[in-house]
Amino acid sequence: MKNSRRDFLTKAAASTALTLPFINYGKEYETAINKTPKLSSPSKLKITDTKCGYIRGGKGLFVKIYSNQDIVGHGEGVDATPGTYHLVKRFGERLRGKSPLNIHRLFEDIRRAGFFQGAQSGMYIAVLTAVETALWDLAGKSLGLPVYQLLGGKFRDKIRVYMDTALYQSKLPQPKDFAAAAREAVDMGYNAVKFDLDQANDPNKYDKYNWTASPAEIERMYNQMAAAREEVGPNIDICADMHGRYDAITGEKVAKILEPLNMMWLEEPIPAENTDAYRKITESTSTPICAGENHYLAHGFRPLLETGAVDIIMPDLQKAGGLGEGQRIANLSNLYYVPFAPHMVASFLGAMAACHVCASVPNFMILEWQIYFHKNPMFKEIVHFDGPMTENGFIPLSEKPGIGVEINEEGMRKYAVKGVPFFK
Repeated sequence: MKNSRRDFLTKAAASTALTLPFINYGKEYETAINKTPKLSSPSKLKITDTKCGYIRGGKGLFVKIYSNQDIVGHGEGVDATPGTYHLVKRFGERLRGKSPLNIHRLFEDIRRAGFFQGAQSGMYIAVLTAVETALWDLAGKSLGLPVYQLLGGKFRDKIRVYMDTALYQSKLPQPKDFAAAAREAVDMGYNAVKFDLDQANDPNKYDKYNWTASPAEIERMYNQMAAAREEVGPNIDICADMHGRYDAITGEKVAKILEPLNMMWLEEPIPAENTDAYRKITESTSTPICAGENHYLAHGFRPLLETGAVDIIMPDLQKAGGLGEGQRIANLSNLYYVPFAPHMVASFLGAMAACHVCASVPNFMILEWQIYFHKNPMFKEIVHFDGPMTENGFIPLSEKPGIGVEINEEGMRKYAVKGVPFFK
């Protein structure tokens, strides 16, 4: 827009034939001009720089993509991100001077450029995830639309979440601790709760490296989950995570013994790599089996779905490839009538980014939520957002342009990883 408040006032002052009604009209016109964006057209939007910062020992990567219109996109990657600063900067150089509105094209350009550099999974894809997410945020802001609208619209206005209690087994919790954690989550308004069952220091383990659980370990797992179920009753969803730290026979036994508890799911009883072993466990039990936290891109989920290896998929949208790839994974799983229940261990930026994908697909089931959002002040300090994070077990979907949550650099600075450049 070439018009501006100064142009209008100059022309208005030069006129000597104004009447009072026209003056009133002029004020309305001036207001309308001031509300109109003065930026150049989206076709002239270009990326100028990419910067990043790390927290949580490097496992939390935050990316900002800058543009020639002073619009900044924000994205997040998790887990497979320590030591990746120079990879972020390398991706940034590939983006410089290009339009951020061509998100799929930019994603594909970077992915194809890395065919021989690890662009199938792991760190390469986790970093690309953060970058891709920031592109969606930038595009949404430049067009004045929330990300879910760019993804094709929404099926829902709020996103159901389950509370991960973070009742870590390293602390040797007892069944009563499971019951208390379940009660706390329900009292906070959540109607679904998750617990960890893997316990590296369980005194009943055969040895440090044996992945076969002893009968006493399996009994311990059952007693813990039974206490949670008894505490909250039959109408609250409960689920359990084994973090891929057992073998197939243990996975079968645990899934079978938990059947009377009507679990929402048993998560990753074995490592991610062996699809056939997953299928064997899934076919052996009525307990739903869930996996996907350690799978990457839609390619990684195809064998799980084609073979019926799992009942529910849970891609981590902060490391599986990004928001566009997350929607592709969800739509692929929908062809097999498999629910989509994303894993989420990010900040509220990552949580809201995931919400836009969850809103945009029909087969969304539930999203992970962490107790640390309520108990660790860092997670409120490192982001800017409006309104409450959750309401009665749901995240209200942001209607702001872009993702609706932004990085707070100053709040994050005191948590930054030492020795790594911070947004430079």
